[in-house]
Amino acid sequence: MSTAPDVSVIVAVYNTMPYLTECLNSLLGQSIGRNRLEIVAVDDGSTDDSGRELDRFAALHPDTVKVLHQPNSGGPAAPSNRALEVATGRYVYFIGSDDYLGEEALERMVECADQNDSDVVVGKMVGTNGRYVHQALYKENDPDVSLYDSELPFTLANTKLFRRELVEKHKLRFPEHLPVGSDQPFTIEACVRARKISVVADYICYFAVKRGDASNITYRADHLARLRATAEIMDFTAELIEAGPKRDAVLRRHFTWELAKLVQDDFPGLDREVQRQVCAGIARLADVYFTDGIRDAMDVKRRVRIALAHAGAIDELCDAITSEQERGATYLLEGGRAFARYPGFRDPRIGLSDRTYELLGESVPGPLAQGTELLGSDWEQQGDGLTYTASVRVPVVGDVGGAVLRLVKGAMPKSADKPGARRLKEGHSLPAPVGDMTLKPAENGSGTVLHARVPLEQVTAKLGVRVYLDLAGRTYEIPVRGKGLPMPLARRWGRDADPYRASALVNDKGRVVIDTARMYPPKRDLAREALLRFARRLKSRAVGLKSIGSKKPNGSRRK
Repeated sequence: MSTAPDVSVIVAVYNTMPYLTECLNSLLGQSIGRNRLEIVAVDDGSTDDSGRELDRFAALHPDTVKVLHQPNSGGPAAPSNRALEVATGRYVYFIGSDDYLGEEALERMVECADQNDSDVVVGKMVGTNGRYVHQALYKENDPDVSLYDSELPFTLANTKLFRRELVEKHKLRFPEHLPVGSDQPFTIEACVRARKISVVADYICYFAVKRGDASNITYRADHLARLRATAEIMDFTAELIEAGPKRDAVLRRHFTWELAKLVQDDFPGLDREVQRQVCAGIARLADVYFTDGIRDAMDVKRRVRIALAHAGAIDELCDAITSEQERGATYLLEGGRAFARYPGFRDPRIGLSDRTYELLGESVPGPLAQGTELLGSDWEQQGDGLTYTASVRVPVVGDVGGAVLRLVKGAMPKSADKPGARRLKEGHSLPAPVGDMTLKPAENGSGTVLHARVPLEQVTAKLGVRVYLDLAGRTYEIPVRGKGLPMPLARRWGRDADPYRASALVNDKGRVVIDTARMYPPKRDLAREALLRFARRLKSRAVGLKSIGSKKPNGSRRK
């Protein structure tokens, strides 16, 4: 290659066949053209066919593909650093060897960098095969995004385009001793040093693949290894960014993501000593970095778990996790404020503030749906009328005035057609109740029981049984779950000459639905129908005769 390429793509490789082949093909097929492209792949001591596959591609495309081999280093940092020493492009781009690019990815990102004089360009990234990728940053193209007032801190992988001049000026390299997260210090410092960071959001540049055996390095590290790596990354960030809102904007990601992941569903099953070390490590970081600003910006579930770990309340933390799994949270409405009553709430032994447990502008449709359940239902028949009766527990206690049960025609909107609830748009008021409604505290204090009697209309319709609930200034529509519960037998009602049938059933999403339908068409009055047909024929004939009589013969005049 006689001139320097526009972009050097760096690929750290360790045992990623057969994914590696698709990765390399996606690079060689880039619309930017091979004359503007350099691929530097480093085989980190692979024991499968990855090394041979790299050599095959290098032999086929010697002007584009460079391959280096080295003993296994234990992670992607060392091979990435070695590749940086030989890269010659104006920009460098990093890709996981089990991932692949969209055909126009490099061309679009280089063009964006050149047009906007960007030091870093973030191309839209999506997950495949169940791989989660945070999407909030990719709402629209942005020529100049800030690390401190955007979702960029939640997108800190090194899978970005970096100006190589920036990388070499600040001697940016990957810490080789970190088992996971070694790309974060590199990316954070590059974003702190960059004159401008841009986002390409209108094209999928990067496809992140979760391997079928989930053997990606991200999924292999244990709790303590991830804790140590996160602590080092947070301390590194604190050295780059002084205390204040800017540092909080970056470190909020680590409390919300990396540290919160350490106290997820698998935490109660860990060895007690590991639990203790995890909590002690979180406490050390929380002592230094868990500001009120970070606390209030987190969702209540993660906030409470971090706070319980910080307090060393291991038993309460385990209870909070298992109770969330089994029945969701219960909310207390008090004086216009809403609190999640997780374990430790107002426990003087632990001493956490009410603010820790308060809903602070967040939406909680999932926990509300999980905790809303049908306790029992039946029919009440009065003459020709039929009433559906239901008792439903909602996971809210205290000043529960804003709750009603309605039977709603039609399915949930497609955008909300999920097993959970949905939050209605701002300004949506609670609908008026239909029928009788009473609210009583549940016996075990787990919520409030809503007793409803709703008269059925004589229509053919599928009616969703839904609770509408006001919580912390937001209105939710919650489909009532009934999976595993006995439903009342179908009931006939209405006039004998025009009967209807009502059925209560549970659909494939576990929601309770009332199905009403006319049993058969009403009896027809055949004699009356025959008389009406005869009258129509006579009227038609009379009109025809009148029309004939009104015509004038040619050349004549009616006298």
